[in-house]
Amino acid sequence: MRAPSHMPPIQNPQEPHLLTTNEVAERLGVKPATVYAYVSRGMLASRRNADGKGSLFAKPDVDAFVASRKRTTTPGIATGITLIRDNRLYYRGQDAAGLARSTTFEAVATLLWTGAAEHADLTPDPELRSLAAATIRPLPAGARITDRLRVIVAAAAAADPLRFDTSPAAVVGTARTLLATMVAALPYARGVTTSAVLRREQTAVPLAELLWPRLTVRAATAGAHNLLNAALILLADHDIAASTLAARVAASTRAHPYAVVGAGLAALDGPLHGAASGLAYALLRDAMVAGPVATIAARLRADGLIPGFGHPLYPGGDPRAATLMEMLEDGPVRDTATRVADAVRERSGTHPNVDFALAALTLQNEMPADAGEAIFAVARTAGWLAHALEEYADRPSRFRPVGQYSGRYPGAS
Repeated sequence: MRAPSHMPPIQNPQEPHLLTTNEVAERLGVKPATVYAYVSRGMLASRRNADGKGSLFAKPDVDAFVASRKRTTTPGIATGITLIRDNRLYYRGQDAAGLARSTTFEAVATLLWTGAAEHADLTPDPELRSLAAATIRPLPAGARITDRLRVIVAAAAAADPLRFDTSPAAVVGTARTLLATMVAALPYARGVTTSAVLRREQTAVPLAELLWPRLTVRAATAGAHNLLNAALILLADHDIAASTLAARVAASTRAHPYAVVGAGLAALDGPLHGAASGLAYALLRDAMVAGPVATIAARLRADGLIPGFGHPLYPGGDPRAATLMEMLEDGPVRDTATRVADAVRERSGTHPNVDFALAALTLQNEMPADAGEAIFAVARTAGWLAHALEEYADRPSRFRPVGQYSGRYPGAS
């Protein structure tokens, strides 16, 4: 039976179990207009304020609605890739933070794909690189790096007549070439002296070193390459995140590996997932000028949100953020990031997440605001393809949830 859309007016709007429309919208992660739509459809009950000018919602009703939205009919996904437990992240049983300090991204990618942490060079295909670079050249100068990555992946798929080979060996081979080509086809950062870089790239170079001059004109030290390598490792996979679920759904239909990566990139393209570091970047950049406390106060006054903090899977603090923050070089950015993190932690007990650490990494190394998203996308490509390998080995087309219809029924007045 449909819930009534409005209940009698209430006289005490300050009762702690009553929420305003804006509070409900923030809790659900939607706009106030969407909350009104839920009310009009009978999905959520509201009460008029005593002055008749606003709506209030009983907290138990909102809690029940949130719980109902969390239900899923997707099948349980058994995975042997990533474990998150006791505030730690593990790849195939190995601590990700330890791997970030001790090995290469290439070795971790192989670990995700095959179970063996063995370094194998990622080498771009020269013809594919030329095709992809030519394909993205007409894009507007203001196109984001991830916009270019999506086009590169699509061009690479079109050029591979054997892309539908989903045997494990073929997928791993495609993964190695695609990852390197995605990075190699990107344009260099404006101001980079390309002659020396091109000579260096005539031989196999680590992916972190290949990516660096495409993100910043700043000359890299060994420590800087190690930091970027660590970030790639820590972002390579994170269990069944939204983009990983999208990638697995694509793989379950036997979509080829390029399409799997395309699905992951599509789901990644949002401020609540891969683009979250850009919001944290703006926060940290403002804090460099106005100071941490003033910046935090301004954000709380504007929308009540501080980007780059908190993670539901890590109540004690994101270990990926802690690792990267410790590896940052000393200087104004690290100092400001530490002061912002301390201020937020003292105010609410909330710890920085990997998006905040990624923002600090990119700002410190004079990278653009969207560089964090690009690092995320390149790194997570390894994880998406690892999940594709698992999905190709499972029964096909197993993701077919049934919607819970909440619209108008035929014949209804």
